Amino acid sequence: MNKRHALLFGEIKSAVDSDMDSDDVIRFVCQMLFDGVPHFDWVGVYRCVPERETLVLGPYSGEETEHEEIPYGSGVCGRVARSGQKIVVADVSAEENYIACSLQVRSEAVVPVVRAGQTVAVLDVDSFTLGGFSREDVELLEGVAEEIVPFI
Repeated sequence: MNKRHALLFGEIKSAVDSDMDSDDVIRFVCQMLFDGVPHFDWVGVYRCVPERETLVLGPYSGEETEHEEIPYGSGVCGRVARSGQKIVVADVSAEENYIACSLQVRSEAVVPVVRAGQTVAVLDVDSFTLGGFSREDVELLEGVAEEIVPFI
């Protein structure tokens, strides 16, 4: 993780350790990522509803989205919910199973939020930059996903 990301992660970790309620923590974390990384143009959390095999939109930062529910397997988020594996898409226009939240989105990174071996949510980040996610960006997102587990 680069120095800038390490500082941001430290700030997020401090906030996660606070007395805020769950949605406030998630909202704050999304806003910190959105504000802290210039090429993170939308940051949100979708919570898993396993009995319906659906993701439900939780707190987010960025433009409004019409995608409040996503079936498992659909789009990048739905595929991560089903597989439990992160997916980084450098060019969303090359994806066959892609759900566009905005025509400006060029790349997307989605990491699972895992509790006791089960994916309980996904952390979804869109970028208006083609190939917008570095290894350090993904490491930051993976660390944040671990930190927010108690608030899902």
